[in-house]
Amino acid sequence: MRLSELSGKEIVDVKKAERLGILGQTDLEINEGTGQIQALLIPSLKWFGLRKQGDEIRVPWSHIKKIGSDMIIIDVAGQGQEE
Repeated sequence: MRLSELSGKEIVDVKKAERLGILGQTDLEINEGTGQIQALLIPSLKWFGLRKQGDEIRVPWSHIKKIGSDMIIIDVAGQGQEE
């Protein structure tokens, strides 16, 4: 799957039934040696959608459960949200 196919999909936490963001508003952590995505870095938002500096949710690639046509389902509840 290409990055362009992932862009624009909503990221949803399956346990909390909570929308975390849209891919394209997130950063990716990429292994420089292999080029594989290691994690999604989703900025935490505050009132009016303005980004708080330094706050982000790190979602390891292994926590992605399903990539659908409109959204990406993740499960971070088992390990908690890493910042």
